[in-house]
Amino acid sequence: MKRIAGILAAALIGGGALPAQGVMIAPHAVFIARGARSGSVTLLNPDTAPVEVTVEVFYGFTTTDSTGQLTLRTIDQPDSTQPSAAGWLQAFPRRLTIGPREQQVVRLLATPPAALPDGEYWARLAFTAKAGEVPVAGVADTAKVKIGLTLQVRTVIGLHYRKGVVTAGLSLGALRAVRQGDSVIVHARLERAGNAAYLGTVRGSVTGSDGRTVGEFHVPVTVFFTNQPRWAVGIGHAPAGRYVLHIDVTTDRDDLPQEVLLPAPAVRDSVEVAAP
Repeated sequence: MKRIAGILAAALIGGGALPAQGVMIAPHAVFIARGARSGSVTLLNPDTAPVEVTVEVFYGFTTTDSTGQLTLRTIDQPDSTQPSAAGWLQAFPRRLTIGPREQQVVRLLATPPAALPDGEYWARLAFTAKAGEVPVAGVADTAKVKIGLTLQVRTVIGLHYRKGVVTAGLSLGALRAVRQGDSVIVHARLERAGNAAYLGTVRGSVTGSDGRTVGEFHVPVTVFFTNQPRWAVGIGHAPAGRYVLHIDVTTDRDDLPQEVLLPAPAVRDSVEVAAP
């Protein structure tokens, strides 16, 4: 398991705090469907110095660890039970140099087996940007030697290849909620149904016996197999009493184009919030 890190933060802020930044990437998830065999990713160098980029294709998917946090699981040699597209997906070019304030396109070519069953297949695209050096301060310069660190920023995005009829669905279970101080800690089990990853949004609210909402949250989710997430809902200084957690999961996302979302029935559940 590899913990997903917010490694792009400095690069995406722009005007940044780092003399050497990564590249900005669009889109942040690639979908190839409707009989297409190709796609593309645009890379933008926001820096004033050229940046070298290498592209890697591998198999992986997000899931949750034992603490309920999101992680990226990678499998170097997926077997036939895994819906991997990594073995027949190519990126061109695999190495490139992007000039200052310039952009370049990386082409993706899928050559799946002729007898590939209908469904969704996944891969990950890793872009490693090697930029300039950042000086190391506080080092004595008695030998007139300059010391610096060469920065590398690795960004990983997902690719979904869809063939034929693809469907999505979700089951919600094992819902638990416990109050801890000014928060309600929520645990749930999200299990995918259908032959494609479930893309949606979880919305939750905590209401009192008078029907008043004291806390709410919403978070995007992608369920490839089974996730067992942990969420914290702030409820401020709500007094002691009886509260209920309501969960609503729907196939809408603010961060993805509407046309890539697969429709599925909404999933809802509720549970009383337990005392600590």
